[in-house]
Amino acid sequence: MKNKYSYIGIAFIVLLFGTYVARNFKYHANTKSTSLKNIKPNNLPDASGLSYLVINNEARKMPEFTFTDQNNQIISNIDYSNKVFVAEFFFTTCPSICPIMNRNMLLLEEEFGERDDFGIASFTINPSVDTPLKLKEYAESYGVTSLNWHFLTGDREAIYEMANKGLNIFAGINPEVAGGFEHQGYFALVDRNGYLRSRTDKFGNPKIFYQGTETEEVELLKEDIDLLLNE
Repeated sequence: MKNKYSYIGIAFIVLLFGTYVARNFKYHANTKSTSLKNIKPNNLPDASGLSYLVINNEARKMPEFTFTDQNNQIISNIDYSNKVFVAEFFFTTCPSICPIMNRNMLLLEEEFGERDDFGIASFTINPSVDTPLKLKEYAESYGVTSLNWHFLTGDREAIYEMANKGLNIFAGINPEVAGGFEHQGYFALVDRNGYLRSRTDKFGNPKIFYQGTETEEVELLKEDIDLLLNE
């Protein structure tokens, strides 16, 4: 009988220990999950006061890319080195949000387009249709004159990888919606060092992206671009 109680006692202790370990494992696992923090990577400026997007304790950068622009030139992230730039995803036959986004993007070009240290990167999500010639016609239809606004096309998988995994901006094929594609109308702000930046909300969390279909958001983006250009 004594041994029976001893075994029960040991089993109880093992159960308590197992519960403790499980709770602590869950806690540590949660602390390593994706987080948004207003912190600065080492040796980089933060004079603007704008936040970095931090995931798993690492500041997120604009993914590397190499595509072809409307002038049939090969353009990569290296062409945006030491420039503040705005990135978006669109397609030329979009019947809904893209025209609004690019009219708003024109506001940024009017404000900063003459600066050599500012640029815009517009990535098509329908590269099979949006050839360099098609993109050139599209750019001209909007009156784009800046040499630093590149409308980019290339390998579809690479574009979707950059959108969905690199930037976490959704883009996908959907035959059931107007135009056959769906995407989020976000503008991403990138600093001179290639890091994604944004202002914070009232709780101190990074805004992350700017809604490209809303003029008020674009006005906020103008202010933040100016901060980074003067950082």
